[in-house]
Parts: sequence; C-alpha cells; structure tokens
Amino acid sequence: MTDTPRRRIVDRSAATPTLLGYGTQLTGTLDCAGDLVVAGSANGTVKVAGSVTIADTGHWDGEIEAQVAIVAGEVIGILTVIDKLEIRRTARIRGTVRAKSIAIATGAVVDGEMAVTGNAPVVQFEERRNGTK
Repeated sequence: MTDTPRRRIVDRSAATPTLLGYGTQLTGTLDCAGDLVVAGSANGTVKVAGSVTIADTGHWDGEIEAQVAIVAGEVIGILTVIDKLEIRRTARIRGTVRAKSIAIATGAVVDGEMAVTGNAPVVQFEERRNGTK
C-alpha cells in the first residue's frame, strides 16, 4: 500500500469497475455495488454505490445516483451525487444536477438546474489533460 495522496477521483478506486463498453446499449434499471464506467449508451435508472464515470463517448438518458461522478459525455435527466461531481470540458448535461461539491471545466455545457448541497461554491477549472482518464 502506498502513502501517495490520490487527488483525482479515478485514482481513488481500488476495485474493478463495471463497464458499459463503447457501442453497447442498455435499457432498464441497474444497481451497481461498486464503480461504473459508461462508454456506450443507456436509457434508464442507475444507483451506483461507488463512482460513476460517463466517458466522452458515453450517453445516459434517465436518472443517475452515485457517491461520486465524473462526466465527460452526455447526460440527459437527473444526476444526483452524494459527494463530488467533476464535469469535464467535453460534457453535455441537460437536466437537473445535485452534488455536495461541483467542479466544472471551461467548455462544459450544463443546460438546466445545478444545485450544490454542501457549503463549497462551484469550482471552475481549465482542463489540462487529454482524454477522460
């Protein structure tokens, strides 16, 4: 085990995530006990006990509830995050977003209601890395 601090959300995960791969389509309800990575498309409801990552190729239409979330793709619907939400520059969100803390990259699009449930203000940042890692 290392004592190196892990600043990025994706660096904190230790388990193998559930993957909805590119080109895959899901319709329905998903209950995920760990982390979830979406590179394909889904229409439905998901509850994620860990983190959910919507890759730049990912699309979710419906409701998402997660402990932590990173959005680089498209979300249409309701996104509820218990702790931290990171919205990358390639993200397109249309709907309602709620999270304890929100960081949003310059270039990201959020069309709808955005509410911070914690005490911290929304943090805006310039994304310096390429990709969705």
